[in-house]
Amino acid sequence: MDHLLGIKGLTAEDINLIFNTADNFKEVINRPIKKVPSLRDITIANIFFENSTRTKLSFELAEKRLSADVVNFASSSSSVKKGETLIDTVNNILAMKVDMVVMRHPNPGAPHFLSKNVQAKVVNAGDGTHEHPTQALLDSFSIREKLGTVKGKKVVIVGDILHSRVAISNIYCLKLLGAEVMVCGPRTLIPKYAESLGIMVEYDLRKALEWCDVANMLRIQLERQDMAYFPSLREYTMQYGLDKALFESIGKAITVMHPGPVNRGVEISSDIADSANSIILQQVENGVAIRMAVLYLLAGKIKSLD
Repeated sequence: MDHLLGIKGLTAEDINLIFNTADNFKEVINRPIKKVPSLRDITIANIFFENSTRTKLSFELAEKRLSADVVNFASSSSSVKKGETLIDTVNNILAMKVDMVVMRHPNPGAPHFLSKNVQAKVVNAGDGTHEHPTQALLDSFSIREKLGTVKGKKVVIVGDILHSRVAISNIYCLKLLGAEVMVCGPRTLIPKYAESLGIMVEYDLRKALEWCDVANMLRIQLERQDMAYFPSLREYTMQYGLDKALFESIGKAITVMHPGPVNRGVEISSDIADSANSIILQQVENGVAIRMAVLYLLAGKIKSLD
């Protein structure tokens, strides 16, 4: 691959290559000297047209762990506010001899468009409601780390599937790796095409939890909703929130995940988020290793051209 634009363009072999590379980098970030010189001659621009905390910090840390030169760009303080186009903005950055662009954008397909119009490797850090490939990769990597394999595991994704780029990328990734996938949430937040993706749909959270090995709890994407999809957050929590009473009543161990940010007391209670069954913090740590692997592998394509 010349770019990482989405999971949809990857194969299982691509994903396993990324995972095996991330295994090596996880050892690096857990040793006293956490830096390697792998990308010391590469310059990477982080271009975020949407707010981000974890993803942006994770990419920046991954880049610095690889010894890359890093340029950070925020649209809120840029010439985009004066009417400059996306391509002009990026080309001006690339004129400073940038090799790779990590971009988050509110419009679906923006990284794909960019990849066809600029001379740099492009990594999609989330484009609208379309895809978020590195999040899906780190989620599956975390399942593999916790349970030994992804193949054959039953994974339910709970919440706002309709507006979630994380859900779509996770579905593609999990299916490629041989997992069984179910989505669960209010009918208004499950896309009509869901079953055409080869997954199951369940509207009862208890039944979904009784079925699964792993529950990936998504937040409600209120910033992407242009209408009310359910009466209130309180009612949503009563129907689809995971708390200690419900968890313990299932009577089996379930691995609990969350891509963040966690809205405690809405989709998940604090006692579950902080429990031994939760791998939320491991996901954050694995995110750095996965992003190091992606950047390293794409940088290899740059060096092969030199």
